[in-house]
Amino acid sequence: MRQHRVVLLPGDGIGPEITSVAQNLLEEVSQRHGFKLSFEHQPIGGAAIDATGDPLPESTLAACRSSDAVLLAAIGSPRFDNLPRNKRPETGLLGLRAGMKLFANLRPVKIVPALIDASSLRPEVIEGVDLMVVRELTGGIYFGQPKGRVEADGEERGFNTMTYSSSEVDRIAKVAFDLAKERRGELCSVDKANVLDVSQLWRDRVDAMAPEYSSVAVSHMYVDNAAMQLVRAPRQFDVLLTGNLFGDILSDEAAMLTGSIGMLPSASLGAEGPGLFEPVHGSAPDIAGQDKANPMAMVLSAAMMLRIGLKEAEAAADLEQAVDRVLASGFRTGDLMADGCTAVGCQAMGSELLKALDR
Repeated sequence: MRQHRVVLLPGDGIGPEITSVAQNLLEEVSQRHGFKLSFEHQPIGGAAIDATGDPLPESTLAACRSSDAVLLAAIGSPRFDNLPRNKRPETGLLGLRAGMKLFANLRPVKIVPALIDASSLRPEVIEGVDLMVVRELTGGIYFGQPKGRVEADGEERGFNTMTYSSSEVDRIAKVAFDLAKERRGELCSVDKANVLDVSQLWRDRVDAMAPEYSSVAVSHMYVDNAAMQLVRAPRQFDVLLTGNLFGDILSDEAAMLTGSIGMLPSASLGAEGPGLFEPVHGSAPDIAGQDKANPMAMVLSAAMMLRIGLKEAEAAADLEQAVDRVLASGFRTGDLMADGCTAVGCQAMGSELLKALDR
């Protein structure tokens, strides 16, 4: 029997609730498809701060590195906003990505027909949208040096450095080109090359790689225009390639095309070793413990883990189809609720997803 070791990182807020739903479904589909998943829970973020004083304990990072895949729910809480930057939950997440050498973040955005009216955009604008945001994850302004705050000229000055090397651009561009080759064959690279030297390097490296992928049509777009085009005409995009900062913003904007950020999964991958799979949404501390969370993005992240990380494509398809069936049947958590639908909580949604596996 095939066996896979999965590290679960429930994290903070609604994380434990949606992790429970995903684990139940993963246990069910693994039995149906003849493989075994062994789960190990580890703390990260605020939960790890409470337990150890560190947002990313070394034991958590070591467990993740030695696993076959990592499934993360969410991190963060206002309780920790006054801590020093290096002790906040978000620092644990950045450290995990860097520690696992995960440089490529994949965020699929696909409109579910049953939810087309949930979007704030008109149905005719978003119908048929199926795009992938490829975001560089371990470079750029979030990691660039020098950075900090200093006293200068009688006032305090804060600064960060946006920097990319040619090799960093090349490796993320290759991921995007390979994806585009398997999809519709269209790659749009997003930058700010009219202003930033680092973006000009980015654009030059993408253009240099393009001849290797003759079947992929390459275009470039400034980030401000890309932000506008995502809400104006999102069907024009197939694969969007961009750096860390721009990708952080654009992927969240693209997420809202679906009507709720609670519907979208993501994968973070490196050149080798296990991948990290997580919902795009945050920890939603305002509804934590109230059985109001939408577990769909976590379930779809588990499906991405099965498909990409563990090579269990049939089991992944089962989870994805269960999500489609439940939504088509009219069950909704509060963030997706609409007239004529049935309101359910997080646990009840998990039960409906389990039932949908049998249809």
